[in-house]
Amino acid sequence: MNSNVQIFKHKNTIAMKTNLLTVGLLAAFLAVDAQMTTDPKVITHIDDKATFYVGKGSLVYNGGGLQVKDSGILENHGNIMIVASDAAKDVVRTLNGTSDKVEGSTVGGTIVNKLNEPTAFGTWNTNSSTATPGYTYGQLYIQGISQDNIKGIVNQEFRSPNHGGYQQFSVPFFGKTASTLSAELGKTFNTTRWSQNEILVWNNDKIVFDNLSSISNVLGSATRVPYSYYILGGKNLDVASVTRTLKGVPVSDLTHNSRTLSGAGAGVSYGTNGNGINQYNEKYNSYLGDNFARTRNKIWDGTDYGKNMYFFTNPYLTNLDLRNLNVSTDVNYIPNINGIRLEPTNVQYQPGVGGSIVGFKYVTNTNGVWSGDVDYLLVRPMGTFVIKLLDNSQTPTLDLSKLRRFNYYSRNTSTPYSVTANRGQNNGTVKELAIIGLNSSGGEVARMYYVVYPEGTSGNSNNVRGQAAAGSTSLLGSYEENPISGGYDTNYMNSYWLYINEANENDFKGKNIKMVKYTNDIVSFKVQVKENGILIPDGQHHLSSNEGFYFRGPDGNVQPLSQNKVLASAGSSDQDYDVYYGLPSGVLGSDQSNVPSRTMVTYDPSVGKYVVVFDPNWKKAEVQVFDMSGKLIISAKDINTISNYEINLIENLKNVYFVKVISDKGVTVQSKIIK
Repeated sequence: MNSNVQIFKHKNTIAMKTNLLTVGLLAAFLAVDAQMTTDPKVITHIDDKATFYVGKGSLVYNGGGLQVKDSGILENHGNIMIVASDAAKDVVRTLNGTSDKVEGSTVGGTIVNKLNEPTAFGTWNTNSSTATPGYTYGQLYIQGISQDNIKGIVNQEFRSPNHGGYQQFSVPFFGKTASTLSAELGKTFNTTRWSQNEILVWNNDKIVFDNLSSISNVLGSATRVPYSYYILGGKNLDVASVTRTLKGVPVSDLTHNSRTLSGAGAGVSYGTNGNGINQYNEKYNSYLGDNFARTRNKIWDGTDYGKNMYFFTNPYLTNLDLRNLNVSTDVNYIPNINGIRLEPTNVQYQPGVGGSIVGFKYVTNTNGVWSGDVDYLLVRPMGTFVIKLLDNSQTPTLDLSKLRRFNYYSRNTSTPYSVTANRGQNNGTVKELAIIGLNSSGGEVARMYYVVYPEGTSGNSNNVRGQAAAGSTSLLGSYEENPISGGYDTNYMNSYWLYINEANENDFKGKNIKMVKYTNDIVSFKVQVKENGILIPDGQHHLSSNEGFYFRGPDGNVQPLSQNKVLASAGSSDQDYDVYYGLPSGVLGSDQSNVPSRTMVTYDPSVGKYVVVFDPNWKKAEVQVFDMSGKLIISAKDINTISNYEINLIENLKNVYFVKVISDKGVTVQSKIIK
């Protein structure tokens, strides 16, 4: 071995505690020219019984190959950069004697990425260079080394909210056997479709989750690329209460790192109302949703809804920074991006409805500025995301290797890409209000967003870009506004409601949108205000336009909304409120009886029928179904609303039906079924 090789032996412990800001001082650490007397090339060797400890918040730079032997350990709580000096010969290895450690073996060198605050996985770091991250973890960055020369097994610690029936999942390893996930995640997986014990992988072109043909299939390959989006059967799967360790070979940044955003759903017919059948004999409306297109009058339209959606996971052992995908000067600029669906963060049980729901996060691209859950644009290792395009007019390429990032905040839009670059402010004209529903302990229960900008669209339109629909069991949101007078647009009250709502800054000034909560658990509201994607100062109300946001509760009083203000959640458990951009000149009293019901008619794939899903506050109900001629064909009274009501229509008969649902309190909901 060349005498310049850096060797750590015999329980030596190296603790690097230097802050990331001192990258320049660390750049030369271990950066010596060293080479094994025969290929391959290694610059750092951690020997048997030695421990190399990388502390939280530190950065270690290794300018060449690295290997760990036998009981040697590289324990990473911070950040490690392995950058090739000789792309043809540099290697990353974990050795058992003189041989490479094999998948599943407990014998051989160990590289482990540790979680520093394992129980804080539910806390998302604020995307700001001045905020202290509450959840940190070891990250490993490998640049310029071919996949053939990355042979080392990395132990990646993992913790996440449980997602209910299916866990959204990333496998950031190359050549990993699917069956190894059983031991690592504490349950046995199989290939039985929709058993909640299987592993399914998303097909971006055919818009369907594909089965693995065998539990011995390889995950991470030329055909099943490392950024593939998986869902794991959630039955008896627990990744929240215990830290899991997944093991595999890290992914090279030289191959399988990009996808051209074209072809998603091209040539796929979803059928009328999504009743088309995929290759697994499943209706598209049984699993495919699109909370972006839903508010554009394009549900199952064949061109927008469910089309141009691209499912990705983080294939690397570093963060991915999506913040600059809408910046024209960025290497990964996507000019026709609509929004991004981001990591699910919570699962809630809904009384009276049952089952568990996943709380996805959303951002929308409004005038070149992100609105919504922007903190989630920093995707953690093993995280997932879905990119939605407005159309297929352009076909940009996403290079995931140029999104990697150690920091827990995004880089400056004007700074060329690097793994440690900083981020500055954006120059936009978007004004954004977030209202966060808090429980009695001050914890977040739910939230909604209201966005205004000069090019925004008020009311229902095919042209909205800044909206995302809320789920039917969401506890807080707003309803589509009447673009002329404000308030509810009654044409769409029972069609959808909104997680992110947009309006035109000029023509909707002083008019109200209706925000509604559906729970007594929300006892107060916290206010956050942004302009150009940046939080305004604490206590400030006015924006650069000299306007601001306002709130009116059931007492009829209008009050300005300033940064971090907390308001009481007055009124009933089901209560609506008025939210304004610009001071209203005159307002009417708030009337709780006008709150729309969450009862809706939807298709339930588990029973193969349309069902009525009742508002949790309903006790009894009556259901009437009419055909196109107006003939009453179904009438059921005194229905117990604890469970869904199945609408028994004639199989295979194409028709249009009108459904009327009436509560014991006289509340009426009407809907239409197209078969």
